[in-house]
Amino acid sequence: MKHTTALDRRQFIGTTAAAVGGLFLSDASTLRAEPASTEHFWYRLQPEGPYIDSQRDNKAFGFGDGKIFLSEDSGKTWPHSAAFAEADKITFSVILKNGNILFATLAQLFLSTDNLKTHRAITVKNFDGSDYLPHTPVNPEQPGWYFHSLDGEHCFEVDGKEMLVWGNYCNVLGGPVPVNIYYSTDSGQTVKLAYAFGQNPKFQQKDAAPENFIGNPDNKLIARHVHNVTYNPAENAFYACTGDIDRTHGKEVHWLRGTYDAKADKWDWKHVISVDSNSRFKCGGINFIDGKCYWIADANGPAIANRYDRGIFMCDPKDITDTSKHTLLFNPMFESANMLVQDGIMLATHCAPASTYACGIIYSPDMGKTWAQYDLKEFGPRSGCRIHRKNSDGWFRMDLRKGWIERAEVLFIKPKV
Repeated sequence: MKHTTALDRRQFIGTTAAAVGGLFLSDASTLRAEPASTEHFWYRLQPEGPYIDSQRDNKAFGFGDGKIFLSEDSGKTWPHSAAFAEADKITFSVILKNGNILFATLAQLFLSTDNLKTHRAITVKNFDGSDYLPHTPVNPEQPGWYFHSLDGEHCFEVDGKEMLVWGNYCNVLGGPVPVNIYYSTDSGQTVKLAYAFGQNPKFQQKDAAPENFIGNPDNKLIARHVHNVTYNPAENAFYACTGDIDRTHGKEVHWLRGTYDAKADKWDWKHVISVDSNSRFKCGGINFIDGKCYWIADANGPAIANRYDRGIFMCDPKDITDTSKHTLLFNPMFESANMLVQDGIMLATHCAPASTYACGIIYSPDMGKTWAQYDLKEFGPRSGCRIHRKNSDGWFRMDLRKGWIERAEVLFIKPKV
């Protein structure tokens, strides 16, 4: 266990591979043997087999070696599989309540409704019901990350029905791409735009004229990418937050609050706040628990009075914009945009390029009353993201990323209490 004593700011990683790369993980490393342990939890890398991209209860979805896979025993065996030539380009997946699996390559969604026996392409629908088609990239190998997410949980019970809602974390690798929030109310059979951000001049194709910019020309709010979208059942409202910084074209850090009218199939989004990068509102890991809002700050950029507005915060939703009514639960001293709360456990991660920890885990077993930080150094410099709720065996799942975004391994964490 380790406690931070000094501030640091992100030193961005250098050039990384543009392709996400395929993985079929072997158990050659001793790190895949018996789980290791801290005072609060056991942890292990995933076992030999497909890259486990998502999980829900006893099910897990994976890919590797030109195939997609489905497990019904939390990744112990993989009885369902199918050929999928672009498996190494999968950037997103989710297992729906009814068993459907929605997954995506860089710029195309796919749906399986029969345990991977078949799958079909899904075309996103625009606000007016027309097809929302990806742009034609100058470099065909760089179509952009249209569907990749930074957070891991996207399914919410809304008025007795499951809704799938998520935003794309993009414009880091893979090419320039529009920034959107997507949704489905029919288990992935139809996916539509819930919100489309404006045309950010910084993230466009090379030498593109303004009339050819990608993004929503009717929206003045611009962003680099979406950090998090989540739901507050107490308000029957969704919240979204974005990154990253004011690049002279306008602020990219926003909070939005959206309500959905199921009968009309319409969204009503309200702007909550916009800030620059050194702010607690540049964040991720928004969770609503018992009517309270919790989040973790990703503040960086130029320091203000030699400090950064970082920490894990809590407030009433009505007080989100009033910092005087925020409670600072813990300050890990480093930026982070990933946190999940389940069963009283708060699990968050460090952004490795911005931290003195190699692979930092932030942990509270009691809803923020006590805290611990652990450095899982044996994995090297890694940033945890896409945290999934516990599976049927009690293990949280997260991606481990090289730098903060290039895919590497999968880590599982199981609380001891």
